[in-house]
Amino acid sequence: MNAVLDDYRTAPIGEPLRSTLAFLEKMTLWPDALGPEDATTLRASGVSEAAIDDAIQVCAAFHMIVRLADSMDFQPLDVAALEKMAPIMRQRGYRL
Repeated sequence: MNAVLDDYRTAPIGEPLRSTLAFLEKMTLWPDALGPEDATTLRASGVSEAAIDDAIQVCAAFHMIVRLADSMDFQPLDVAALEKMAPIMRQRGYRL
């Protein structure tokens, strides 16, 4: 994981994941440049339609959440609050 965080281009990962990360990077940094050929590249590297769809949806949801949090000046919980919530999250997940 550290190698991927350092540079996914040189990390010891498979080509489908490397291609997906490149796609998501482009989707994040240069969305206007993203086109059908980018999905074709993903398919050619072995990424399934379902995985492409999942990656796009997770990335889009993350972007939306971050932008909303930024616009509302959301402040993350401190370490003590996160530690208090961890057992509850492990038990219940995100269910209400």
